[in-house]
Amino acid sequence: MATWGWAALAGAVSGVLFVAVAEVVALVAARDASPLIAVGSFVVDIVPRWAKEPAIQLFGSNDKLFLLATVGAAALVAAAVAGLLELWRRWAGVVAFAVAGAAALAASVTRADASPLAFLPPVLGAVAGAAGVHVLVEALRRWREADAGDPASTGVDRRRFLWLTGAGAAIAAIAGVASRIGSAATSSIAGVRAALRLPAPATRLQVPAGAELRVTGLSPLFTPNADFYRVDTALTVPSVDPSGWRLTVDGLVEKRVELSFDDLLGMGLHEYGITLTCVSNEVGGNLVGNARWLGVPVRDVLARARPRRGADMVLSRSVDGFTAGTPLSALTDPGRDAILAVGMNGEPLPLEHGFPVRMVVPGLYGYVSATKWLTELKVTTFAADQAYWTPRGYSEKAPIKLSSRIDTPRVDKPLSAGPTKIAGVAWAQTVGIQKVEVQIDGGGWQEATLSAPINADTWVQWSLDWNATSGSHTLAVRATDRAGRLQEQKRTAIAPNGSTGWQSTLVRVG
Repeated sequence: MATWGWAALAGAVSGVLFVAVAEVVALVAARDASPLIAVGSFVVDIVPRWAKEPAIQLFGSNDKLFLLATVGAAALVAAAVAGLLELWRRWAGVVAFAVAGAAALAASVTRADASPLAFLPPVLGAVAGAAGVHVLVEALRRWREADAGDPASTGVDRRRFLWLTGAGAAIAAIAGVASRIGSAATSSIAGVRAALRLPAPATRLQVPAGAELRVTGLSPLFTPNADFYRVDTALTVPSVDPSGWRLTVDGLVEKRVELSFDDLLGMGLHEYGITLTCVSNEVGGNLVGNARWLGVPVRDVLARARPRRGADMVLSRSVDGFTAGTPLSALTDPGRDAILAVGMNGEPLPLEHGFPVRMVVPGLYGYVSATKWLTELKVTTFAADQAYWTPRGYSEKAPIKLSSRIDTPRVDKPLSAGPTKIAGVAWAQTVGIQKVEVQIDGGGWQEATLSAPINADTWVQWSLDWNATSGSHTLAVRATDRAGRLQEQKRTAIAPNGSTGWQSTLVRVG
């Protein structure tokens, strides 16, 4: 290998050492101060809207894994370049690692959940990386100098460089594995959740007969937790112990309120059926799900604080710093089941869906209402405060659009000729669905059979009998809500407040 190749390897090993040492220090002193996560979170915060939406559409719930892999790969390349700089001029690579450490330090200490010791992991990691690149490249330099001046000592210097490089890689690997094992061993929140027993609800959701059509390929009435979409800004799932959780209600209120988890449960739980939709959901997309939620009405919590006249927005805050701005009227409306949820489909909230407490508000896209890992409700005004996504090009207020979707048949699954069913789901939250119509090959619109609705806040299933003939066919769907409004036909983009359009799909019949 050429000298520059060995120098790049030395830099890459030093970069891995940087990250591994920082991870170990984070585990011991500041669990939420991993430089990789901090830098990744910074990238999430600054990524423009035009880059965010394609990533969600392409990678779905794996978008965070893709981002972390990209940040890690970029860091590895940068470390290799630092090795080359150190070979070119002594201390240049060290300076490069110092700059990287300063950037990681800034990202770590400015996070919303940064601890007092958040500076330690990036600082000590940078020291390890800088020391590594300097020692390894110096050894490489002596090896190459021996090649040129004293061939007899070349073998010794080569072995020394290779030994130091291997040792550095081994130390980094051991430290990295130890930090992951230690993190898994000391993380008890999953165990706390598993042991948690929520009180029985005072009222249970009534599911009428005929609420589920049971058509093969059709989305189930209630989306299993494991299949429920996840879109948020958290690169790692926050670990929040219910015993230490607190919710503060302040801002434009007559009385500041602070609730513990037990206080919230003591207010009495109720079961609700609510469909959630992400603003990033494309026409016909799968960023929508329906669940049974267990929770407490937000209006009951706000009533304790007594919002002042003039307030029109509640800024909800997550433990990781994310914020959502929700109209105060939507949270205090006695006819809308806006809740602080603690349970989902018969169990405590999954960690990735906001354990121990999140907001769920019917009729509003998640980015303005569905804050996970909730810790604060600030009563304020839209004029005084902005939520996370508003300065990034999204609307302040975002009611969910009337929508419908075809689940079966699908373009990627050939269909046999003969009697079959076209089926899917439709939703018009807080209003309800009046009818769903299907069009086949541009013909007349045919009204589908609807499932019995649970309430106006959940989706309904629909189906239409079809005698499929061989060849390619185009299917389209549209819905009408109970107020008589027809689903908007014109296709619009996701931003700034949700997509519109009738879904049309091509199917092939054998």
